[in-house]
Amino acid sequence: MAFIVRHDERVELRQLTYVEAVARHGGFTRAAERLHVAQSAVSAQIRSLEAELGVALFARTTRRVALTPAGELFVARARRVLAELDGARLELGEITAVVTGRVTVGATAVLGRYDLPAALARFHDQFPGIALRLRSGLVTGLLGALDGGELDLVIGPVHSDLPPRFDALPLAEEQLVLALPPGHPLEGPGRITLGELRDESFVCLPEGSGLRWILDDAARTAGFTPRVPFETHSPQSIRELVAAGLGVALLARSVAESDQGPAIVVRALHSAPSHPPIGVIHHRDRPLTPAAQAFRHVLSTGRP
Repeated sequence: MAFIVRHDERVELRQLTYVEAVARHGGFTRAAERLHVAQSAVSAQIRSLEAELGVALFARTTRRVALTPAGELFVARARRVLAELDGARLELGEITAVVTGRVTVGATAVLGRYDLPAALARFHDQFPGIALRLRSGLVTGLLGALDGGELDLVIGPVHSDLPPRFDALPLAEEQLVLALPPGHPLEGPGRITLGELRDESFVCLPEGSGLRWILDDAARTAGFTPRVPFETHSPQSIRELVAAGLGVALLARSVAESDQGPAIVVRALHSAPSHPPIGVIHHRDRPLTPAAQAFRHVLSTGRP
């Protein structure tokens, strides 16, 4: 059954509340008493709602008030809406009540288009009494620290094989590109296939890192095993080693095209391997503190 509401009308929250109360208490008089409003106000609002919807929600007799089939459908949906609003009020109340506390956050160097410094500034402005500690590293190590209770949240790539004990909220997208040293023979316009790099030396993060897994898997699909004579600890240092002519690399576009760092050549790849989205991760088995909930909320409202 469809409800038709004219475009110049709107269903009000109090109308949902009144309909639900009448259905729950079995009559207009009792509902009005529980709501502490006049019965005439309840009756008028429900008549107005029925006119807007174009259907009767209640079958009225001198002895009883009963929901019509349309009313049963409407009340079920109204209760879901009211429950969601109650939940939102509760969560927002917990967040706004936070005035002190501490949040320890781990963040990777690659965050795509997500502006973490701006989010940190917003959080400090809104919650100046909460101490915030920031720790950097590779996502594998940070997830280990999250497992061990050393961190409240991790901000970084959310890989498809993220263990189910973690939950993630996406914040931004990221892409992978090819980084070449200036003057490299493959420098030029257009896209390049990964297979054309089978004879190149690669610079990458250590084995066990997400980027190394992506490189190995993509090269395997292209029919070769990459040679990685140079391993380093961060995406920024990958860029530095590539700029020095020590190899080529897969890099996040945000790192490769950043104004920070030495000059490199950036080329797009045909069928480029996917970079996982950037997200904020927490441990499902460890409830977030009110301070950590507040920080996660600020992060989510700052998504690009």
